[in-house]
Amino acid sequence: MPRHERKVTKAKNFKGSIKRLLKELNPFKRLLVISLVLACLGAILTIVTPNILSDLTDKISDGLVVNKDNLEYLTKEVTGKLNEENIIKATGININEDVIKKIMLDESISLDDKNIFNEAIKNKDFSNMPSSILEVLIKDEDVLKFMESINNKVLVIPESVANRLFDEITIDGVKISALDQAKFLESISTVDDYSNVTKLYKTIDDAPDSIKKIVEPNMDINGIKHIALILVTIYLVSAIFEYIEQITMTDVSNNFARRLRSNISGKINRLPLKYFDKHSIGDTLSRVTNDVDMISQSLNQSLASLVSALTLFAGTVIMMFVTNSIMALTAILSSLFGFIFMAVVLSKSQKYFVEKQKELGNLDGHIEEVYSGLNVVKTYNGQKISNERFDELNNKLYRANWKSEFLSGLMMPMMGFIGNFGYVAVCVVGALLAINGNISFGVIVAFIVYVRLFVSPLSQIAQAMTSMQSVAAASERVFEFMDEKEMPVEKNMEVLDKDKVKGNIEFKNVVFKYDGNDKPTINGFSAVAKPGEKVAIVGPTGAGKTTMVNLLMKFYDINDGEILIDGVSTKKLTRENVHSLFTMVLQDTWIFNGTIKENIVYNSKDVTDYDVREVCKTVGLDHFIKTLPNGYDTVLSDNDSVSAGQRQLLTIARGMIQDAPFLILDEATSNVDTRTEELVQSAMDKLTIGKTSFIIAHRLSTIKNADLILVMNNGNIIEQGNHEELMKQNGFYAELYNSQFKL
Repeated sequence: MPRHERKVTKAKNFKGSIKRLLKELNPFKRLLVISLVLACLGAILTIVTPNILSDLTDKISDGLVVNKDNLEYLTKEVTGKLNEENIIKATGININEDVIKKIMLDESISLDDKNIFNEAIKNKDFSNMPSSILEVLIKDEDVLKFMESINNKVLVIPESVANRLFDEITIDGVKISALDQAKFLESISTVDDYSNVTKLYKTIDDAPDSIKKIVEPNMDINGIKHIALILVTIYLVSAIFEYIEQITMTDVSNNFARRLRSNISGKINRLPLKYFDKHSIGDTLSRVTNDVDMISQSLNQSLASLVSALTLFAGTVIMMFVTNSIMALTAILSSLFGFIFMAVVLSKSQKYFVEKQKELGNLDGHIEEVYSGLNVVKTYNGQKISNERFDELNNKLYRANWKSEFLSGLMMPMMGFIGNFGYVAVCVVGALLAINGNISFGVIVAFIVYVRLFVSPLSQIAQAMTSMQSVAAASERVFEFMDEKEMPVEKNMEVLDKDKVKGNIEFKNVVFKYDGNDKPTINGFSAVAKPGEKVAIVGPTGAGKTTMVNLLMKFYDINDGEILIDGVSTKKLTRENVHSLFTMVLQDTWIFNGTIKENIVYNSKDVTDYDVREVCKTVGLDHFIKTLPNGYDTVLSDNDSVSAGQRQLLTIARGMIQDAPFLILDEATSNVDTRTEELVQSAMDKLTIGKTSFIIAHRLSTIKNADLILVMNNGNIIEQGNHEELMKQNGFYAELYNSQFKL
C-alpha cells in the first residue's frame, strides 16, 4: 500500500464526532442558539398557517355557495312546527265525544275511513286523515286545503293558517315573517331528506327575498381581508426570521471555519517532523481545506434546517390530530414508508461518506506529490505511471462518491412519490368526509398543506442527516489530525541570548532512531565544534548527515546523549530559542509569494532598506535586482522565472539578514551549475564569517577549506580532521574524494 494512503479499519463514530463538533462550537453558543430558536419560531409560524388558510378557504367558499348553516337552521325551525300540537292549534280542530259520535254514525263515511279515524285519535296523528273525515271536522276552507295538502305530501299553507302556525323569527338580522316561513316550507315539502343541503337549495329558487338573503351566497369581504392580513403578516414575520437565522448561521459557520483553520495552523506548528514523514502534505491540506469547508457548508445549510424540520414535523403531527384525527391518520399512514426508507438509507450511507473523504485526501496527496516533483516525473518519463496511479485513486473516489450520492439521491424522488401518494389519500378520504358533512372543504385544503409540511420535513431531515454524515466524516478527519501527538510542552526552560552566544557546540554520545526503525540512525555520535569553525559533515547517502543537523536544530528529540550549545544542553532550551540561534540554507530553496525585500527580511526585526541592499551587494544580487522593473519591490512567486542560483542567493541573503551565531548549509550548491556554484560558494563563504558553521555537501571540493571534516557512515563518525589530515589517512574520505575527481 502506498506510503500516504490510509486504510479505514473500523467504522467511524458518528455520534462521537458530532458531539465533539458541538463542543467545539461552544464559543458560538449564543449565536447558535439564536439561529436555532429563530428556525423553530419560523417552523411554528409555518405550522399554524394551514388552519388559517382553511378558515380563509371556508370564508371564500361560503361566499360562493349556499349558506348551509342558515339553511339547516331555518329548515329545522319550520319543519319543527309540523307537529300534532301545532297543527291542531293552527287548524282549530276540536275532536270531542259529540264529534266522534257524529262521525261514527255518519253512513256516508266508509268503514275503512272510520277505522283510520280511530287509529288517528288513538295515535294522535292527523296527518293522514281521510277527506271524508276532514269535511266533517273542518268547516274553514283554508284549513281544509292545508290538511288535504298534508295528506297529498305537497304542502299548501294559506296565509290564515300560516299566521297561526308560525311566529316571526330573525336570522342574521333578517326578519322572516310567518307567511315567508310558510312559503319556504311549501317549497321544500317535496324533499325527502332535509339533511341534504344541496337538494334543499335547489327547491328555493322562488323563495321569498327574506329567505334568499340568509341562504344565498354572500361574500364576507371584511372577514376575508382580516384573515388574509393575518396570513400575510405570518408569512412576512416567518421570512424575517428565516433571513436573520440564515445570516446568523452563516456568521457562525464562517467564523467557526476560520477558527478551525487557525487551530489547525497552530497544530501544524506544534507537530513534530516525524508526523510529516508519515503523512502527505496533500492529505494535510485536504483536511485544512476540503474537510473544513465541508464542515462549514454543511453546518450553514443543515443544522438549522434539521432543527426547523424536526420542529415542523412534530408540530404538524400535533396540529393534524387537533384538526381531524381521521385525516391525520390517513396522512401519517400514507407516509409511513418514508420513515422506513429514510432509516435504511441513512444506516447504509454513513460508511460511504467516510470512505469518500478518505479517498479525497489520498487523491489530493498524490496530486501534491506529482506536481511538486513534476520535473522528475517528466525527466524519467513517469507520466504513464503517474496517470495510472491517478486513475486508480480517482476511480476509488468515484466509486465511494457514487455509492454515497446514489443512496442520498434516492431520498428526494422517493419522498416526492410518498408526498404525492399522501395528497391522493388525503383528497379521497377528505372528499368522503366532506360529502357526509363531517368536515368542510377548508379542512381538505389544510390537510393538503399539512401533507406537504409532514413529508417535506422528512426530505429535509433526510438531506440534513446525509449532510451531517459528511460533517461527521470530515470532522473525524479534522479531529483525528487535531488529536495527533504534539511536541512536548516546554516548561521552566532556559533561553540563550543570541548576541551573547560564543558559538561552541558539542555532541556527546548522541543516539537517535526514527519511529518504527529497530536500528538507530545515529549511534554514539560525538564531536566538538569550536566558535567560528567551519565543520563539514560528509558521507554516503543514508549515513545520517541531515538527521544530525535536524537533531541539532531540535526538530527531533534525541533518544540518548546530549547536544550542548555553549555548555547548555538543548534539552534545557526552548525549540524557538534553538531555532533563533541558527541560520539554515537548504538544498530546496523556499520563495514565498511576496516582494524580493519581503523574502529577504522574512521574520527578521528592525531591518532597514539599506541593510537589505548591503546584503544583496555582498552576495552579488544587487545588480540583478536593479534590472527588474520594480527593483526590490518586485513580487516573486513560486512560478517566477528566477534561476535556481538566484533563488539560492536570495536565501543566503535572508540568512545574512538574520545574522544568527550558527549556520547550517545543507547541500546548498547541489542544484546549481558550476558557474553559479562559484557565485553561491563565494556568498556562502561571506555568510560563514564569524559564525560556527555546519556544512553538508556531496561535492567535496566545496569543503576543502573546512576547519573540521566529520566523515559519517551508518550513523557514526568514522574519521575526522581537516582535508589534508584526512587525505593523509588514505581512508574512507580519501576514497570518496578520489572517486569524485577520478584520481
